[in-house]
Amino acid sequence: MPAPSSSPKTTTTTPTTTAPAASAPPSAPASARTRFGPVALVVSAGVSVQFGAALAVTLMPRAGAAGVVTLRLAAAALVLLVVCRPKVRGYTRSDWGTVVAFGVAMAGMNGLFYQAIDRIPLGPAVTLEVLGPLALSVIVSRRLVNLLWAGLALAGVVLLSGHGGGGFGFGSLDPAGAAFAVGAGAMWAAYIVFSARTGRRFPQADGLALAMAVAAVISLPLGVVEAGSDLLVPSTLALGLGVAVLSSVLPYTLELLALRRLPAPTFAILMSLEPAIAASAGFLVLHQAMSVLDAAAIALVIAASMGAVRSQIGKKAQAQAQAL
Repeated sequence: MPAPSSSPKTTTTTPTTTAPAASAPPSAPASARTRFGPVALVVSAGVSVQFGAALAVTLMPRAGAAGVVTLRLAAAALVLLVVCRPKVRGYTRSDWGTVVAFGVAMAGMNGLFYQAIDRIPLGPAVTLEVLGPLALSVIVSRRLVNLLWAGLALAGVVLLSGHGGGGFGFGSLDPAGAAFAVGAGAMWAAYIVFSARTGRRFPQADGLALAMAVAAVISLPLGVVEAGSDLLVPSTLALGLGVAVLSSVLPYTLELLALRRLPAPTFAILMSLEPAIAASAGFLVLHQAMSVLDAAAIALVIAASMGAVRSQIGKKAQAQAQAL
């Protein structure tokens, strides 16, 4: 809570003290970094999580989908708890309710998604999953232009879903796998909401560490039932740790930091980059080919994402100009 509250004060004070025209140019680079920094965090998180998902697919023959989820969340929780050493005192019941809800959303999102990619290819699975954040952007947004960007991103998502992941369209997908992916998308939308709330209530990554521990506790029984002692094989543990770092520790930390400075609707539309990143990860790691239509779909979602970011930047710049 101290960090988010101090950030707006710094942002508000700077324009007041640099009102003279002579001091305006030096503040421009810092302003650009402030605007695009959260965007870079989100994109980096997407690259990390999708390549981690590709690595997880190679681990599933050893531990199963639920076992991989357990390894991922348990290892990530352990790393974050050791690194962050979050305080457990001084929080209200509402704070704890928020972090528990964040952990439940995280466990549900991961569990459903891994069940999906155990049945259908990575590209289509992420394409279906990203419909959750896109729906959130439409519901939460109060600007008509964001509906346009969401529609453009949705067009790219649909195009990629029909031809991405090595020619796998919706018609050839396992129905259960598709349903799991859509369910993961709904939990992803909940994750976005509660991640932002957690970031405002807990300092640094403390809330993330606590929520990850909640998610690990929820997933543990399912993983033990499916994989049993296979979870303790050294090579499986090592791969599980790699999946945890790529798919949980690094991306969730980056996203939590980004959501403190990035509105939920803009963050949700940026998540439409995930099918493009997933297709690239599938091509490089899992040898899933991409077609010309895949590239066209990727261009659509990138255009929509960049348009959403530019719209948000323009809105903030207009508000700052009016304030001056």
